[in-house]
Amino acid sequence: MESQNFTYFIGVDEVGRGPVAGPVYVCGLFISSENLEKIIKEAGNLPLRDSKKLTEKMRGKWFLKIKEFGDAGYLKYVVSKASASEIDEKGIAVCIKACVKNSVIKIDADKEKTKVLLDGGLSVGGDFTEESFIKGDENIPVISLASIVAKVLRDKEMAELSKEYPEYGFEKHKGYGTKAHMDAILKHGATDLHRKSFLKNYI
Repeated sequence: MESQNFTYFIGVDEVGRGPVAGPVYVCGLFISSENLEKIIKEAGNLPLRDSKKLTEKMRGKWFLKIKEFGDAGYLKYVVSKASASEIDEKGIAVCIKACVKNSVIKIDADKEKTKVLLDGGLSVGGDFTEESFIKGDENIPVISLASIVAKVLRDKEMAELSKEYPEYGFEKHKGYGTKAHMDAILKHGATDLHRKSFLKNYI
């Protein structure tokens, strides 16, 4: 990764591409190379990797540290999301692309000094300097931080939605197509939170 010419980085990752219910989230996280080293150092032995490979407790600790750095002005992040109905109408790829662009643009970074680092096949387009990485959420720290923010906030929303729809167990599977979730849909029917275009692959 050629980082010597850039003072700042924006890490980008999405969470919620695969579930059959709930929104997809994209986080763009802006930080300087200096403060990235600082947050990793302050986290001590707390591992930094793909959010899905961290325990909920570890993600929570990282999120608090990220919030702490954000409140101090050492970083900032923007989260964009698309609802199940938007995903059904436009398609998941179109929704993710729009969320990526929105999150990066709203950060309003100096393009001359900032490089956008994205997970997998994500792209922001435009005149941003960008690079995508296979398993970026696992191997590129700033992408891992973005992944954690997106995962924590999406999981929180799904837990809140489970209070409105307790029979579906959203707080457990977060909208993924588990057997228990599919059984609940067969028994109670699909809600407005369900991606109808995805359900045909399961039911």
